[in-house]
Amino acid sequence: MEDSVATARSLAEDDPYCETLGIELTDIGEGTATTELTVTEDLLNFHGTPHGGAVYSLADAAFAAASNSHGDTAVALETNISYLDAVDVGDVLTATAEETHVAGRTAEYEVVVTDQDDERISTFRGRVYILG
Repeated sequence: MEDSVATARSLAEDDPYCETLGIELTDIGEGTATTELTVTEDLLNFHGTPHGGAVYSLADAAFAAASNSHGDTAVALETNISYLDAVDVGDVLTATAEETHVAGRTAEYEVVVTDQDDERISTFRGRVYILG
């Protein structure tokens, strides 16, 4: 499985969208992954708070890395996110994805997004289809 994790790490680290936003993969294992993002002015919406899409993208990047860490291509079937708290420019957000259920060709993941004080900012859930 080490080769599978290394391949998933390489794919995630070369993601041009994540690079554009400033999302970094900081850890990956079998069925798990962690990504990080520092909130910048470029990520704010018209209310002056981080755009929900930036927080979603951070969680989605962890979800993608974790779900593809087993060596088979996994594609999203459905996702949802609950936003629990706002953050400020300069805050460092961490998304931690964990595989919570595998059944045949589908798997489920929970991603918890926290700030630098370990306060929960959002909860993301996703299901994938494993192409095999």
